[in-house]
Amino acid sequence: MCRSEEAMKGAFRRIVVATLAVSAGAACHVGSSLERLTEARRLSADLQVNFTKATGAASKAVMADTDEASAAFAREAEQAKQAVDKEAGELKPLLDGLGYSDEAGLLEVFLKRFGEYRALDRTILELAVENTNLKAQRLSFGPAGEAVDAFREAVEGVVPLDPKDTWRVTALVATAVSNLRQIQVLQAPHIAEADDARMTRMEVQMQTSEAAARSALGTLGALVQPASRPRLTSASAALDRFIAVNAQITALSRRNTNVRSLALSLNEKGKLTAACEDSLRALRDRLAARGFAGTR
Repeated sequence: MCRSEEAMKGAFRRIVVATLAVSAGAACHVGSSLERLTEARRLSADLQVNFTKATGAASKAVMADTDEASAAFAREAEQAKQAVDKEAGELKPLLDGLGYSDEAGLLEVFLKRFGEYRALDRTILELAVENTNLKAQRLSFGPAGEAVDAFREAVEGVVPLDPKDTWRVTALVATAVSNLRQIQVLQAPHIAEADDARMTRMEVQMQTSEAAARSALGTLGALVQPASRPRLTSASAALDRFIAVNAQITALSRRNTNVRSLALSLNEKGKLTAACEDSLRALRDRLAARGFAGTR
């Protein structure tokens, strides 16, 4: 074999080897790109799942009826938001490495909206965990109701000093009890009310009713038998307890944390949640449309 033939064969072998090397490199590159695309799709799906978990847990925290449940759901919401941050941090370099500028832009839009969502959600959860309206409601149904019942039981057992005053004693007892019941009735709308001016008007009514009850109780002192006076003392103590509890109720109600957290959740947060979901959906759809041609 002449040298020219050997040289030609050698050159051919080098071309074949180089071609195979280029093909192998291209195949590895395609495989790597497809793997990164698959991982990007997984992360975008996990982002959507954990964002949904965060919004769901936050809603449960707002609607929970105990401090413990509100706090537990708030922690769950925070953990889900941390998972969203982690997954977004992992997804960004993948999209940049693949050269997916559109998807990277959609992720940036989501992160901007998510930052706004997170700030508002923090405010909502802080309010929800306080549960001031629920605490006021428990006081109204519990200690306040018990104090009114004790007052009624004490005054309804008094005996007139003069039988001729029976009708007057009965009327004064009814007046005192009905005025405390009026305060009790106003507690529920006060707890549910969001407007400060309306709450103020209710509190004025409460003060008027308290004054009427105390006046009736004071008048009874001169109209009942000595043996009934310990009952009036007990009634006065029950009245003081009721008014003290009512002051706690109105103070808690004024903070309105449950009412405010619910209103924020239904209005501003609802809009931000929808905007975040739109961004995530667009990102997932764009990645789903990517195929082999998109990885070259």
